[in-house]
Amino acid sequence: MPVQTAVTNNQEMAAKTREITREKFKFKLSLIGPIAALIIFLAIWQFIPMLLDIKPFILPKPTDVLNAAIEDWNMLWPAIQITVTESVIGFLVSAIVGITGAVVLASSKIIEISLYPYAVILQTIPVVAVAPIIVIWFGSGYNSIVIIAFLIGFFPVVSNTLMGLNSVDKNMNDLFTLYNSSKWQTMWKLRIPAAMPYIMSGLKISCTLAIIGAITGEFVAGIGGGKGGLGYAITVAAVQLKTPYLFACAICGAIFGIVFYLLVSLISHYTLRSWHESAMKVEK
Repeated sequence: MPVQTAVTNNQEMAAKTREITREKFKFKLSLIGPIAALIIFLAIWQFIPMLLDIKPFILPKPTDVLNAAIEDWNMLWPAIQITVTESVIGFLVSAIVGITGAVVLASSKIIEISLYPYAVILQTIPVVAVAPIIVIWFGSGYNSIVIIAFLIGFFPVVSNTLMGLNSVDKNMNDLFTLYNSSKWQTMWKLRIPAAMPYIMSGLKISCTLAIIGAITGEFVAGIGGGKGGLGYAITVAAVQLKTPYLFACAICGAIFGIVFYLLVSLISHYTLRSWHESAMKVEK
């Protein structure tokens, strides 16, 4: 028996070791794969303009973009800061208003049926058509840009949160009813916690859309004089045919979008990891 126990323990340890090795290999592959793809993409991008003798104002090389970012960093960095501020404020407003609005809609079927279609209509109106009206009402600059970022990021939060609040397990809902819980007790203690994965999904979508909204708003409502964001900088670079600088502005916007998304994903992970299956699987 002791021999059999020892053999069994050795087999279990060997199985665990193989599992750990496989997980490490998958982790390394998940890092090496994207890095290798990026290096190949940059290499192709670098050599195609050189081989075809394409001028930098048509298609700049990565080195041209990097040099433009370094040379004009005194203009690029303030533009990044302005766009980051506008995007974060627009995202926070869309998150607060969106989640609150979804809770109000979910609290009454009559309110949901009456008001939710207008949220859908608001999402279908092109931002380019609404932006000039917002500028007329609120003036150019921060206020209008934040409002545009809010409008773009608002609907995913409302839609996902409302879906989560309406997707509560029927048995759990019946249990709360059995114990004579009030509507708001059920909302705060059951429906909102159960909707957290949906809320986090909506926030992930909204954070990237807020950046798009801020840059789009800067095209229409941006101001110059060193107070314009990336959208305004892109507009100026396009007019002046400073294509490498234009690429640098666009890439900085994309990098900020990735960082913002990863930050919200990290918050989502720490919020859900102790109880929700999706985060617990990642934790393992």
